[in-house]
Amino acid sequence: MSPVREPQYDQILLMPPALDEWLPLDHPARFIREFVEMLDLDDLGFVVPTGERGRPPYSADMLLKVWVFGYMFRIRSSRKLERACRDNISLLWLTGMHYPDHNTLWRFFRVNRQALRKVFRATVLVAQGSGLVGLLAHILDGTRIAAQVAREKGWNKKRLEKKLRELDEAIEEILEQIEAAEVQEQGEYRLPEELVDTQERRAKIAAVLQELDEAGTSNLHPSDRDARMVKSGGQLVFGYNAQAAVDEGSGIIVAAELLNEAADNGALVPMIESIEQTLGENAQETVTDGGYYAPEQLATAEKMGKEVLVSLKGNTKLPPEGARFHKYHFQYDEERGEVICPEGKRLVYERTKKSRTGKFLERRYRCHHHECPYRAECSKEPRGRSLDWGPYEGVVRRQAEKQQQPEKQALLKRRMVVVEPVFAQVKANMEFRQFTVRGLENVQTQWSLVCSAFNLQKLFRRWQAGKLIILNTAR
Repeated sequence: MSPVREPQYDQILLMPPALDEWLPLDHPARFIREFVEMLDLDDLGFVVPTGERGRPPYSADMLLKVWVFGYMFRIRSSRKLERACRDNISLLWLTGMHYPDHNTLWRFFRVNRQALRKVFRATVLVAQGSGLVGLLAHILDGTRIAAQVAREKGWNKKRLEKKLRELDEAIEEILEQIEAAEVQEQGEYRLPEELVDTQERRAKIAAVLQELDEAGTSNLHPSDRDARMVKSGGQLVFGYNAQAAVDEGSGIIVAAELLNEAADNGALVPMIESIEQTLGENAQETVTDGGYYAPEQLATAEKMGKEVLVSLKGNTKLPPEGARFHKYHFQYDEERGEVICPEGKRLVYERTKKSRTGKFLERRYRCHHHECPYRAECSKEPRGRSLDWGPYEGVVRRQAEKQQQPEKQALLKRRMVVVEPVFAQVKANMEFRQFTVRGLENVQTQWSLVCSAFNLQKLFRRWQAGKLIILNTAR
């Protein structure tokens, strides 16, 4: 039997090992180095914080390599990255055995937030240059990710208003006690500390309530005022709405944006514009679920000449067979400003009202043909059938008709199998379920880095197989 090999801790090497021999040729660190070194960091806007004293600063490309490596391998804390730069052989190789501390890494992140977001675009361009990004269909969706704050420490408008009422009652009671005491006593009387303290608390709560009103929300967190209440993991938490557009063929993320509002219905056009800004053009179809449905967004996309598929609900869909008095069968007479029913009878304008979302006005029309034989079949309203007609009826109907095409229906069904696995990988495999920074700009940068790391992991597998050559794709 051959002897057991033991580590020789006191062995002296006459010729030190070459740093380049520490990693295999297909190691991810080599891929990261190749990717970062093809970037024009000056053009992207990267700067390195410097001071008049102390040691020379670390280069921007080295610090960027550290951050990119960290996000690809689930190390997103500057302190953990500092330790990894001393312990992780891959980072020792990437940094050339330099050891940036957490303050240096965080300053680089903070100063270069705009530039770091541009790294994401570079990953998309590399994928596009390698033929991985097609223009058949891009799928949009959003996922809610928790902020780095505790919900129980947040401000809630209803609770604060209740507390304010309680303080007002307490102040009133103290003032009554003071008034009664002044009747019985003479001389100088100082306000009790209890009243002063209560008034100060009341002033603080009133200031918070004013801030909630100015922000237009019922919930704010003092540690991250940009976060909003969102549903994440089946619970309501302070968080953000992370948006992604995914290429239907390759699964590459082609646009990554962030909202500090729970709803998706204002994100369709901004995401289309984000895709075009990255790729220079949009796919033949941009596909989304019903959460993106907003008539004004559909109208804007149509005006821009962009083809979109947005899942429709309820009365916005084409009617089923036999639904004779469905809204779709009513027509609008623009010249007379009246709605015509399938029987040729006219509904008269009644009033103008806000839409359900409150973002535009609709005109309400009502039928006054009490003798109509189809009155009961048409509507159960005692006053007669009413119909709301908004400025976007035409674009919604064209969208419904478009979705009758079998290929469009197939594309809508395919949506989930394209975009949902992306979010599953981000949250499960990449273990990114909560932001580790605070404030909208920091959070936007972190989401861009997460999406960059996701794309780079896909590109790395092709690079490892020799199917990807990284060239300077900056433009």
